[in-house]
Amino acid sequence: MTSQIGVTSRRRRGFPQGRVVAPVALAALRELLGDERRLPALKGRDLLIEHLHAIQDAHGYLSLVELRALATYMNLPMAAVYETATFYAHFDVIHDHQVPPPDTTIRVCDSLSCQLAGASALHQALEARVDPDCVRVIRAPCMGRCNHAPVAEVGHHHVLYATADGVEAVVDTGHFHPEAIVWQRLAAYQQEGGFQLLAQCHNGHVSVNALSTLLEKSQLRGLGGAGFPTFKKWQAVRQGAGPRYCVINADEGEPGTFKDRFYLEKAPHQFLEGALVSAWAIEAERLYIYLRDEYPGLHRVLHEAIAELEEAQLVSPGFIVMRRGAGAYICGEESALIESLEGKPGKPRHRPPYVAQQGLFDRPTLVNNVETVYWIPLIWKKGAEWFAGQGRNGRSGLRSFSVSGRVNRPGVYLAPAGITLRELIDEYCGGMAKGHVLAAYLPGGASGGILPASKADIPLDFDTLNAHGCFIGSAAIVVLSEHDNLQAVATNLLAFFTDESCGQCTPCRVGTEKMLTLLEGDHWDVQALSRLAKVMQDASICGLGQAAPNPVLGLLKDFRSILAKQQIIVSDAAEGDAP
Repeated sequence: MTSQIGVTSRRRRGFPQGRVVAPVALAALRELLGDERRLPALKGRDLLIEHLHAIQDAHGYLSLVELRALATYMNLPMAAVYETATFYAHFDVIHDHQVPPPDTTIRVCDSLSCQLAGASALHQALEARVDPDCVRVIRAPCMGRCNHAPVAEVGHHHVLYATADGVEAVVDTGHFHPEAIVWQRLAAYQQEGGFQLLAQCHNGHVSVNALSTLLEKSQLRGLGGAGFPTFKKWQAVRQGAGPRYCVINADEGEPGTFKDRFYLEKAPHQFLEGALVSAWAIEAERLYIYLRDEYPGLHRVLHEAIAELEEAQLVSPGFIVMRRGAGAYICGEESALIESLEGKPGKPRHRPPYVAQQGLFDRPTLVNNVETVYWIPLIWKKGAEWFAGQGRNGRSGLRSFSVSGRVNRPGVYLAPAGITLRELIDEYCGGMAKGHVLAAYLPGGASGGILPASKADIPLDFDTLNAHGCFIGSAAIVVLSEHDNLQAVATNLLAFFTDESCGQCTPCRVGTEKMLTLLEGDHWDVQALSRLAKVMQDASICGLGQAAPNPVLGLLKDFRSILAKQQIIVSDAAEGDAP
């Protein structure tokens, strides 16, 4: 008889370690997304956010059961799926013990322009009226409709110049006024000479060097904020070995900015031609367009416009790839945008290497703003001198200003580079709104700083505002009057940065929260705020943390007398020092 002493039997689990995937959930997911076992190739992680959108659109939220099924479907760790899903504001992740959100969600924009127009009162009124079991009311960052403030969103439909009665009527009746976007179709654009530049690029009549020289003479710069010369970006990307990619940043989330939406609604094919020419210039394998989720009408427009191009055989099917953002301001930063395109949380990368060297899928990548490429066909048609010859006060070119706040006619205005705020208000915006006198303005959105009315004659352009602690960025102008509470302005801006920080680096994550706390009191300690601002500017990984203190520093520099009238004590003495 064989001895069994020392022999232990092993008990097998019978199933893999970790949480079990529900077969029903996986089957439903395959029906929604397609059966990956029958697809010609496995789907990569870069489709993760698109799949999350599909599930959220179908069910109104993301349950853990569905996320586990998606992890199995995409052969990804559950941790990776969960991390991405919980990073973006537009995804509602519901844990097993939680109740799903109501069928209807009302988002009330709380950006500065909407706050000036009464967004707080609108939010309070809606909360008091709706049944919380059926409708939830939440705050949301800028929706890119600052010229129609205040703005609310019911489901995925926007209510402009929103009132409590108007929003409630939309909820009760379910009747929406669809976004009336009348855009120029392909045939009409071609009748005006559209896509001739692209054709001449492909047939060899226009060379990359010739077009680069044209853009250099025109002085076209990146119009998303950084202002880097366009031709130099092309050169930098072309130096890297292929394959290369072209990415268009259409995720304008800077509070007060809506110019890209204006151009996409006006002439999507002119934008697409400029984008395709840019892709040709760097010999891109594919062109990606990353459009913010807050522009559902434009998603429809661009999909239709791309279909027109494919049907006309002006572009190969699948060469242009549309990607949908998910509510993260940080993805306006180019490396964070690249991370998001790869299906990850939108956290900025450490640099170097720069995205021109190692971007999407670790390949050389050209990232351009919507408006930048929009101008390329027109500059080719009219000449570099036409574009560069515009300007005032010694500046060159044209600038698109998104103007909101206390003016008669908010909107997007194409004006000479170097125009002053006073000229912009008087010549384009119909003057100040009735009963308001100019007191201050933000020349570059939330991150661009704040200037007093006494500095309304500074030329508005790249580099002209640096000496005053500001920058023009995406040219988002928010105009303030003597009726506006500057503490409320400062806390609104810092609350935005606090919410939108990706949390990756301590100076930004903790610094924005600390600065907001300091601003909420009626005693502002200049030394404490200045020290904190210095740490944030010097040590934050990306521009969000570096620029967040700008409006606060501007208030401390130029607005002490107004702050005193508004009952804010600004003290240069360190806390605990004798007065």
